[in-house]
Amino acid sequence: MNENEQRVGTVSDQKSKIRERYKGISIEELDVIPALPQEDIFATEKEQRVAVYARVSTDDPRQTSSYELQKNHYHDVISRSPNWRLIEIYADEGISGTSLQHRDAFKRMIDDCRKGSIDLIVTKSVSRFARNVVDCIGYVRDLLALPHPVGVYFETERLNTFDPKCEMILSFMATLAQEESHTKSEIMNASIEMRFRRGIFLTPILLGYDHDEEGNLIINEHEAKIVKLIFMMYLNGCTCQEIADTLTALGCKTKKGNTVWAPGSILQILQNERHCGDVLARKTFTPNYLNHKSKKNNRDRNQYRKENHHEAIISRDDFIAVQRLISNAKYGNKGILPELKVMKDGVLKGFVSINPRWAGFKEYDYINASRSVYSKEEEILPQSAAIEAESGTFDLRGYEIARSQFFDNSDRIAVTFTASDVRFSASAIRKISSPYVELLVHPEKLIFAVRSSNKDQRNAMQWIKKKNGNTYPRIISGTAFLPSLYSLFGWKKDCKYRIIGVKRGQDAECILLFNLKETEIFIPNDVLQEQAAETPKTNLRPFTDNIKRNVMAYPPDWVDTFGSNFYSHAQAQELAGFEQNSSWNISEQAVPYKDPELQVTSRTERDKNIEQILSDMKEETHD
Repeated sequence: MNENEQRVGTVSDQKSKIRERYKGISIEELDVIPALPQEDIFATEKEQRVAVYARVSTDDPRQTSSYELQKNHYHDVISRSPNWRLIEIYADEGISGTSLQHRDAFKRMIDDCRKGSIDLIVTKSVSRFARNVVDCIGYVRDLLALPHPVGVYFETERLNTFDPKCEMILSFMATLAQEESHTKSEIMNASIEMRFRRGIFLTPILLGYDHDEEGNLIINEHEAKIVKLIFMMYLNGCTCQEIADTLTALGCKTKKGNTVWAPGSILQILQNERHCGDVLARKTFTPNYLNHKSKKNNRDRNQYRKENHHEAIISRDDFIAVQRLISNAKYGNKGILPELKVMKDGVLKGFVSINPRWAGFKEYDYINASRSVYSKEEEILPQSAAIEAESGTFDLRGYEIARSQFFDNSDRIAVTFTASDVRFSASAIRKISSPYVELLVHPEKLIFAVRSSNKDQRNAMQWIKKKNGNTYPRIISGTAFLPSLYSLFGWKKDCKYRIIGVKRGQDAECILLFNLKETEIFIPNDVLQEQAAETPKTNLRPFTDNIKRNVMAYPPDWVDTFGSNFYSHAQAQELAGFEQNSSWNISEQAVPYKDPELQVTSRTERDKNIEQILSDMKEETHD
């Protein structure tokens, strides 16, 4: 007998033994202990401790009827069931069912179930119990798994969770309820979007205003005095805590009627644009309809602004000034109204000086400051002349100057920007001997400049550090000003940018220049992975061997080129005009830029307003 025949015989014997084993024995040889019959929740003679859960999704007065009808209905249902004993009607009013957040009655009911106080929960429908599939199925399973199991009866669907076949049907019904909530959420968002597009804004209660019969904001004269006092005091250098203490001492009431003021409430009032008559719609949005968590709208959704929407309590200029004060208070500039400085003459004309602690300025502020020193006849951007090869010279048309980025940059003048700091190369700090420098930017030419500075100058930055007798580049924190510069340059906040620079001038009259259009971009690998996941159809993937590394990239217009055209390069904005001559004036100081459209209430007028308001409030208190 060969090997295959032996194997077949062995398998056949095993199958025969299995068949013989599973013939079993006669049922008559067994003692069968019958299972207890399943109790009918309505027909059982055993007393059932019943809880009722009712919910309406809004606190609109029109929903009150639905809410009361649910409670009255279940009072009648339980009274007709002699073996049912009502424990409590747990009711949430004005609460969504897509999340357990703020559903206090529901949570309390579940806790009572875990304590063994409830046998059965009765509710109108699956959608009343939960509009979230995970929550619905999860809680049903948890209740059935308790030492004293608790069932849920859904009246509309006639589902009893004690029935083992219920879960599949329940999962379908919960999915439908969740999708219904999703649809309602989309419809509501679309409706809100259409309202905003037509200039129909929501106007919640606000200190300083009441609502007329049509829902429009009208000034409450008494509360308006409090708002004016808050703004005038903050412009005069008072902190939110000092303002809150003052209002508490005066016995002023908040919009909710409280007499104790908190600094956080003061800050909210100062940041609310409605006090200057404007409306900014959709400051926050809810990305997930299931958890209802709001998120600050950083251009993720459309925003709508309407100036002069209603009568203002304070001027728009005062409001803008307050916002700048608030932004700069984070960086140690409390009570100081920031201002931009711009170079008026010389080779750096139009460059705006950067103060490392000045926040609150937007990209258009830098642009307006730069344009303020040019006449209407002056060209801000240099115009390229026609390129012609002179007789007797070598025609270099078609030739390119290779970009320095393609060569070894280890010892080159360079600066690296991230969303939070600025870093210079060791070679850069050796070009300027001063330990303090001033950073400047031309917002339209997109040129970044560095020049020496004295320690005492307001915009001076220390850019070197010394250790063991050696000098190293110092990281310059830019959390205050870099967000605006990133926006101005059109950069992505997740990426860092490196620019190779050049030196112009000599000794104390030298300057470092960086063309912000010629940048190396370092993109985090995880960002690329996310982008790839969002576009699964593309076949393009970066060649990366380590997910923790940044991927270095270059501007798209560098494709298929080694550099810039020889003649165009010679006239590049980075180089044009930066030759030492009579108009060099590299040491000239920048002059303050006064926004002609920003007319902030003077200190004298503010003091007068504060004195008058305090006097009025004291008289009202005595009356």
